[in-house]
Amino acid sequence: MSSDASQKQLSLVVAELLPFLRRYARALTGSQKSGDRYAAMTLEALLTDRSIFEEASSHKVALFGAFHRIWQSLGEPVQNDSTGLSGKALAHLARLTVNTREALLLHTIEGFSVPEIAEIMETDQDEINHLLRVALDEMEQSVSGDILVIEDEAIIALHIKQIVTELGHNVTGVARKRTEAVKLAGEKRPSLILSDIQLADGSSGIDAVNDILKDAGDIPVIFITAFPERLLTGERPEPAFLISKPYTEEQVRSAVSQAMFFSSSEEITIS
Repeated sequence: MSSDASQKQLSLVVAELLPFLRRYARALTGSQKSGDRYAAMTLEALLTDRSIFEEASSHKVALFGAFHRIWQSLGEPVQNDSTGLSGKALAHLARLTVNTREALLLHTIEGFSVPEIAEIMETDQDEINHLLRVALDEMEQSVSGDILVIEDEAIIALHIKQIVTELGHNVTGVARKRTEAVKLAGEKRPSLILSDIQLADGSSGIDAVNDILKDAGDIPVIFITAFPERLLTGERPEPAFLISKPYTEEQVRSAVSQAMFFSSSEEITIS
């Protein structure tokens, strides 16, 4: 294969993987703007040194490994310029054990194995297993709040409610339709919204969330979708937190715990 053809093939691979790097970056930073900035820096680094792909076990590992090196050298968990309870949450986030959130997201949301995470983070597997254990303990016991679930499948809604309740959160309600979701959010402002995309009456979970945010202001949102790449194009305002269908309990626990650190709701509590 010629060098031009090889370069073109590599570009196609990176383009296919980029939405998932954006998802990871946004979950780390809690925002589309910051996450996409780190993803862009990663792409710039790859343009200057394509040998990264030759040395890694897979293209995906190479891409996330390059991101991790940039994140470690330039990144901070969040820009903590907030005040009040939101500021306290962000300050707590900054005190978490180094690399725990990264390891947890890579494993639960992005689906990397422990050996792959060890390669990405340039450490050994024992250390990754340790980080994952610490992450679950620190993340799930630190922040709690009120969560609105928007899901039209009764069994799935019940499962999600059970998961977040076991994490110590309060479920303010479960909505099956757009109008129900807006009504519930108006009755009690949630700290976090966890929403499906397609709802019972054919309405959109995205539209429901947009309606809520118009009145309630900035609330972190986790979307559940079978096609996360469709919401990670960089062409419009997009969610920072996405769970792919079919989801696992571990994914929901991780995403909820991560997202709650970026909640600005007054109902948030720090333990």
